[in-house]
Amino acid sequence: MTRPAYKRILLKLSGEVLMGEGGLAIDPAVTARVAGEIADAKAQGFELCIVVGGGNIFRGLAAAAKGFERATADYMGMLATVMNALAVQNALEQIGIDTRVQSAIPMASVCEPFIRRRAERHLEKGRVVIFAAGVGSPFFTTDSGAALRAAEMKCDALFKGTSVDGVYNADPKKVPGAVRYDRVSYSTVLADDLKVMDASAIALCRDSNIPIVVFNIREQGNLAKVLAGEGVATVVHSQES
Repeated sequence: MTRPAYKRILLKLSGEVLMGEGGLAIDPAVTARVAGEIADAKAQGFELCIVVGGGNIFRGLAAAAKGFERATADYMGMLATVMNALAVQNALEQIGIDTRVQSAIPMASVCEPFIRRRAERHLEKGRVVIFAAGVGSPFFTTDSGAALRAAEMKCDALFKGTSVDGVYNADPKKVPGAVRYDRVSYSTVLADDLKVMDASAIALCRDSNIPIVVFNIREQGNLAKVLAGEGVATVVHSQES
């Protein structure tokens, strides 16, 4: 599949990507491997922003379903994303990648507040910027936060690293005959409820004309391959082909 060239991308990672087989919420070895993937992409000359979910530590929506007040549960989930962001920052800086964490919830002792112009300056200086705490408000997912930051930072694409190699018309883990798309439109994703990202994130990417590239981050070296236009991925775009 031929994909257009991108320069500035936002990489959205689920929190579960940082988990190890031993049950650790943040596995240092796994986090180091993910950092290596990011470093390989950085070496190709890409400007990188990152958003990491918090599901490996705390899921606000799941907690709300079990009796937590929804806004409180969502704030707890946002704090989990800050922990993950700091873990990824630590892993990146251990291999020499200059990194900044910016949080939508101010916490000056551990990271910078989100300031768009400062984030742009970091990217211009070759730093990786990790955006934490979603949009800073409850009732929004980290998918929405990723789409918002991608739009604010004028990213050429949003890359979503998952545990599957693209978008399917059904869950490939449950439906053996599920069909994978090479390209699919925003409207099809929304109409068929394909579970790429939540609807508000898809709509924001559509309105900002930001393609979403869905790929398997768990496969060694796959991020660099997909960024180079190789490897297996699905592109969610304005037109199908």
